[in-house]
Amino acid sequence: MADIPFLDLRAPYKELQAEFDAAYRRVMESGWYILGEEVEAFEAEFAGYCGAKHCIGVGNGLEALHLTLRAAGIGPGDAVIVPANTYIATWLAVSYAGATPVPVEPVEATYNLDPARIEAAITPRTRAIMPVHLYGQPADLDAIAEIARRHGLYVFDDAAQAHGARYKGRRVGGLCDATGWSFYPGKNLGAFGDAGAVTTNDDELAERLRTLRNYGSKIKYYNEIKGFNSRLDSLQAAFLRVKLKRLDAWNERRKAIAHHYLESLRDVPDLILPDVPQWADPCWHLFVVRHPERDALQNYLKGQGIGTLIHYPVPPHLQEAYHELRFTEGTFPITEVIHQEVLSLPVDPSLNGKHIQYVIEQVLKFYGFA
Repeated sequence: MADIPFLDLRAPYKELQAEFDAAYRRVMESGWYILGEEVEAFEAEFAGYCGAKHCIGVGNGLEALHLTLRAAGIGPGDAVIVPANTYIATWLAVSYAGATPVPVEPVEATYNLDPARIEAAITPRTRAIMPVHLYGQPADLDAIAEIARRHGLYVFDDAAQAHGARYKGRRVGGLCDATGWSFYPGKNLGAFGDAGAVTTNDDELAERLRTLRNYGSKIKYYNEIKGFNSRLDSLQAAFLRVKLKRLDAWNERRKAIAHHYLESLRDVPDLILPDVPQWADPCWHLFVVRHPERDALQNYLKGQGIGTLIHYPVPPHLQEAYHELRFTEGTFPITEVIHQEVLSLPVDPSLNGKHIQYVIEQVLKFYGFA
């Protein structure tokens, strides 16, 4: 029996140990561990990578979204349109700002926010739309932006899973009013701890974000507003600088794995594979399949030594955390069936061809093809 983990977080360190160790020593010897030159260097490099004017490093991805809403003046009494089908952090960011998340169903084929359903959810309270590039595949930003323009709304995209993904040939990160990023260790560009950032082309929004993340202060001990403590630390920035240089190469490995899955599993009855629009170039953060017998497939693969995960078992509207919104089962049927059927197969760039072929063989065997 094989031992194929869903994700090996040790692999990047093993691959680039000398560079990570050098980055560690550089920071430790500098005596500067919060913000500072290392963070500024990463911010400049990541902004350039995304094609954005500004990058503001913060504590994590949730705070990137939350502080962006705060910086835009969104708060109590306001509403923000969010995907019904997403990780709960997208909703929590809206709640932390004091606003109300308004869920909208996804396009079932892509799992991303459906532009055709957005307009019906807009009310006089709506201030922003927050699409998520779920699983690493870009949402249809042009269609969403056109709706936002007509209604005078912000578009803040959640790119926690989309490092390096492209929409119509352009990298995600500089295409909306602001973009929130997570550098959680399991992301395509992951730190060795919590970390996040916002990218934007809006000078005023960037300045407010820099102030908000640092206790509401531009000058030490002088506080202009009631801010937060959400600062990217120098050590994580140094590690991210090392990884950023390899991000495209690692994404290419993910893409090769994804294409192998797509080619080899396309004839399995009732197994729904990722559907990629012509204009999308995913970074393949996750490779998600769907099947009514999801749990049986997951248990079988576990027995064969193959790690899988469910992203995600319970949609936000059915979580106890949002009981006050009084959503019930059946409220968002597309979202609910997706969450009942999805299973993420290993797409770790450290896996080799033999590993992926074994996964494919076991999936086919489960369905009686081998």
